[in-house]
Amino acid sequence: IASDLRSVAALPCPVGEILQEKVMDNGLELKKVRVPMGVIAVIFESRPNVTFDVFALCLKTLNACVLKGSSDAHDTNRVVVGIMHQVLEEHGIDPAVVFLAPPQREYLSDILQAVDSIDLAIPRGSKSLIDFVRDNARIPVIETGAGIVHTYVDASADLAMAKTIVTNAKVRRPSVCNALDTLVIHRQLLPELPALMRSLGEDHLVEVFADEEAYAALDGQYSASLQPALEEHFGTEFLSLRMSIKTVDGLEDALEHIHWYSSKHSEAIIAEDPQILERFLNLVDAAAVYANTSTAFTDGGQFGMGAEIGISTQKLHARGPMALPELTSYKWVVRGDGQIRPR
Repeated sequence: IASDLRSVAALPCPVGEILQEKVMDNGLELKKVRVPMGVIAVIFESRPNVTFDVFALCLKTLNACVLKGSSDAHDTNRVVVGIMHQVLEEHGIDPAVVFLAPPQREYLSDILQAVDSIDLAIPRGSKSLIDFVRDNARIPVIETGAGIVHTYVDASADLAMAKTIVTNAKVRRPSVCNALDTLVIHRQLLPELPALMRSLGEDHLVEVFADEEAYAALDGQYSASLQPALEEHFGTEFLSLRMSIKTVDGLEDALEHIHWYSSKHSEAIIAEDPQILERFLNLVDAAAVYANTSTAFTDGGQFGMGAEIGISTQKLHARGPMALPELTSYKWVVRGDGQIRPR
């Protein structure tokens, strides 16, 4: 946590950055300038490190923040925000720039209705929390959506690379949103599937829900739990040592499956064919798309942002890891010397 705070502190503040400037024919000077968003409410669940990340990013961008954590972490959050208030006061900054809301669920509605007081709400957590915020907010919302993550292993893939990437994407931290949920595999590679999955079964005891063809390929050759996949096992964010496997005829079939089940968070392909790689990267609709690497890199720190306030899965304003620039808006500053607009 301390390292993350130092990383954010070392980054430049984006507020005041000139995004665009020009002089019009009538002599008006126009500048498009980054400004703070204002007051940002972040609603999150049980991870108290989020308290630090949100505070650091908001302070660096001159935003105030309202923190709405869960009751599970409230004692920690209360102590942490108390320390923040003390340090802010020591540095001559109004402690009210960070406010910890009560943990009870009924206070969330007050936050989401605060049209005149809060400029933006960002939910971080389960699908049910995100759905509640989106459905009940009268203030603008940026969704940090669930991560239903696929990795497609093409017939042209380097299988040694595929084994390493798939294992990392699934087991590095299975409880986070960038972890692999569904392995999509080309039918030609089914004979190689037991070798591809060996480490996941022997070393990590990953429970697998496989479609009919993948189940037949793994039956008797996978050392952990292997079960036939049901429809519910596709389009599920497992957040645990569980995953599904889908067999496809090729790239187009893989793209269709991902399009149908994706949450538009992170999607990956492992392939050596450059045309297949480029088609996948161009056509998959997700905040982050990967070629021959692990989806575990969808993270503000890994993207050089210091920390993140969440992974936006929508397209308006921000997409992907949200850090300092994404917590700003902009305004037009127009300078003249007496110009008026003719009728």
